[in-house]
Amino acid sequence: MGFSAAGKTVLITGAAMGMGRLFARLAAAEHAGAVVLWDIDADALERTAQELRESRCIVSAQVVDVADLESVRTAAAEVRGAFGRPDVLVNNAGVVRGKYFWDHDHESDTKFVMDVNTLAPMYVTNEFLPAMIEDRGRECRIVNIASAAGTVATPRMAVYAASKWAALGWSDSLRLELVQAGHRHVKVTTVCPSYISTGMFDGVKNPMFAPILSPEDVTARSWRAMKQGRPLLMLPRSLYLSRVAKAVLPVRAWDRLADRLGVYHSMDAYTGRVQAPTP
Repeated sequence: MGFSAAGKTVLITGAAMGMGRLFARLAAAEHAGAVVLWDIDADALERTAQELRESRCIVSAQVVDVADLESVRTAAAEVRGAFGRPDVLVNNAGVVRGKYFWDHDHESDTKFVMDVNTLAPMYVTNEFLPAMIEDRGRECRIVNIASAAGTVATPRMAVYAASKWAALGWSDSLRLELVQAGHRHVKVTTVCPSYISTGMFDGVKNPMFAPILSPEDVTARSWRAMKQGRPLLMLPRSLYLSRVAKAVLPVRAWDRLADRLGVYHSMDAYTGRVQAPTP
């Protein structure tokens, strides 16, 4: 029998809206024992929590700044006290800044993006991973939402790309470490989607062969990949080809191809949503 969230505890960061809310709905639809929602937006978080409570599952909504280690530690202690450790952890929270690198402010842009996209998943995972490892009789899942930007450089998103390259490298290394150390009951799935129509990337123009993705499709496929224990999910499938092309072509040849496909101009008209809570 395959992995199921039924009866299990699911924790989702960036859960107030967008993909986080959709992940929460999937957990409730699968009859999770408890769904723990983390987000910094208290009002939106409560709306999502109220929606889930109508589905009769146990819901815990916590206002958490995942970029702040002390905030994460305090919230994690509350979760452990109420539910033990989560069986499914979805590191979904993320932010973007779409501008040339030299236009970034160190605090409000560079540090903020790196803290939320790169350090926060590490902070959150580290709070629960030891207990996951120790409980060998129960399978656990960790889902880390990275980005296609973590595989292909794109102008006007240098800091975002850096944060997602780091997230991808950390997530896949964690997966390998768990396998090497014999903790195969804890499986890590890394998700690398292209642009998603959540509002976070408003104004972008999709490259050729990479349509704008719907958040419903991304969350559904990510959830399925998590249950299967799949190591890596890239969306759309054309990203697998671009990954190969980038690896085998000389840099200048790849630059010409990426430019022609529209990759290097996809952020030219970006407007975005300030401090969007989903990747």
